[in-house]
Amino acid sequence: MDLAADARSAAGPEESWYLEAAFTPGTRLGTRHDDPATPVRVVEVREVATIRIPSGRLVVDAPWPQEDGPDLRTRVGRELAERIPAGVFRMEAAWTEAPYEFMGERFDGRELAAVRLRITEAPVTRWEMALGVGDDIERIHPGKRVGFETETNMGSFADAVAWPVLTDPFLEFWRGFRTGNRQPRHTESLFDGAFERVADDEHGADLVAFDAEGSSVVWLGRTKTGAVASVAVACGYHLFAREPSF
Repeated sequence: MDLAADARSAAGPEESWYLEAAFTPGTRLGTRHDDPATPVRVVEVREVATIRIPSGRLVVDAPWPQEDGPDLRTRVGRELAERIPAGVFRMEAAWTEAPYEFMGERFDGRELAAVRLRITEAPVTRWEMALGVGDDIERIHPGKRVGFETETNMGSFADAVAWPVLTDPFLEFWRGFRTGNRQPRHTESLFDGAFERVADDEHGADLVAFDAEGSSVVWLGRTKTGAVASVAVACGYHLFAREPSF
């Protein structure tokens, strides 16, 4: 079955609009929930890292371990069913601002709106929900969205083969935290801690973590030929009242 043509995985008009608009500086995405007079605008889009994916198998998931038993275990990362070419890819992030005042102090209301992995520079002509390995399109009703779950407000892009090694700093940190040994994580801080990077030179692979909340859908941006040009997560999709124009 051609998943790209299946209505159950296709992005709706509002979702498609947001995925394009979030990466267009100056675009008004909506207004603050608590102040309809204050617009939420895209203020910056920039590259935050490059990520090595030598296996062509991409995980998009929270890097933290599972804690559903007496012993912490490495999370089984949600690997996308769609393979990408092996290579090094640019990760970009988009931020919005919606100024507000609190207790007499003014804040810029800066938030992460979306992140994406640029697979090619070709234009995206359609968006679809990325299925994970093991997901069954036949069990997904139109309008239902599946993705990764996070209780730690964090997601990540990473190579699937190197996933256990790349997530080890998060596992070790949590083990120490539970025993009262609060040592810093052995990760590289990017953009003053807004992102974290782990590199594994043995595999020649990387993980870059970003802010995410709750249930996050992963989107594939396809070209007119059906090739994947972009893998995106709309981090700020529920943070404000949207006013899309489509």
